[in-house]
Amino acid sequence: MANVLVRKASYNYEQLKPVFFEIIEMLAGEKIKPGNRVLIKPNMLSAAAPQDAILTHPLIIKAAVEYVLEKGARPQVSDSPAIGSFENILKVNGTRDALAGLDVICSPFKNTVSVDIGKPYGHIDIAKDAIDADVIINLPKLKTHCQMLLTLGVKNMFGCIVGFKKSQWHMRAGTDTMAFARLLVAIHQAVRPTVSILDGILALEGEGPGKRGKPRSIGVIMGSGDTFALDMAVCKMVGIDYESMPVLKVAKENNILSAYVIDGKLPAISNFHLPVPEGLIFGPRFLHNFLRRHTMPLPVCEDNLCRLCSQCWTMCPAQAITERKAGIKFDYEKCIRCYCCIEICPYGALHSRETIGGKIVRNLIDKFS
Repeated sequence: MANVLVRKASYNYEQLKPVFFEIIEMLAGEKIKPGNRVLIKPNMLSAAAPQDAILTHPLIIKAAVEYVLEKGARPQVSDSPAIGSFENILKVNGTRDALAGLDVICSPFKNTVSVDIGKPYGHIDIAKDAIDADVIINLPKLKTHCQMLLTLGVKNMFGCIVGFKKSQWHMRAGTDTMAFARLLVAIHQAVRPTVSILDGILALEGEGPGKRGKPRSIGVIMGSGDTFALDMAVCKMVGIDYESMPVLKVAKENNILSAYVIDGKLPAISNFHLPVPEGLIFGPRFLHNFLRRHTMPLPVCEDNLCRLCSQCWTMCPAQAITERKAGIKFDYEKCIRCYCCIEICPYGALHSRETIGGKIVRNLIDKFS
């Protein structure tokens, strides 16, 4: 049975450090040996300030680095951002300043190795630093996600896919959310972080995981040696059925979920705002693509906020976005509803809008449930 540790915390480092040290010592203290190469994998989506609640807070990362150094091991902080340079993200987020003077390597994932993650994906390229590490400390952020509902510990391992290969995998999964969820679970199982410690002090609700989301104070750090158990406990905390999260539904289908116990007081967070729900997919498989396109929320742009920075159409795996004089234009026949554009927009100009078909389906569900 997995343990999920829950502790009250703030970003006051004198209070934060002993709380973080307690959690990691209980969960992974015996696993970090002198001389070990320890990969610290935060959420480094794109350049954002700590108060935006988009990235793992720099003081959480600092606590992880200091703990590893105290164990006589060699820490490395790495991720593969969706957009922008890794160095700029470290600067804007305050991580570079937080780690000043500490003996730590900070570098983006670059080199990859081919790893067989099983059917139907086969061999895929995963960051070599993640595969070669002796210990992996996974530091996810508590955020909503337009496609996956929440982005927590399991999804944070998708950062081990380097650069634009993320977009390629979005395209291969297409409009099938569950296919993408199966990929995320397979990547997590291939990398298998030693411990996952969630930054839930300042969370992101609404249309996350980017600038469109809204910061919300929760005031907890949560950790577990079982990432799936951690994610299930977060679902319980924010009041949702864990099976509404695609990655946990896939994990249940694959019989890789285990029972867990809470060590600490799990708060009950009411009215945690989630993204617009996806449309309901049902009936014969040949209808699924049609239903996804007509019931799943559409990405839309607020032209007055758009700066035509090119990030969305550069990142779009389906090449469904084109530039125009004012704002951008979507080709919804090409759009695979991955919401990468919403995720990476640096100005919060993009958001999702429920379709008429989606409203009809949701109203029918509400009426007969």
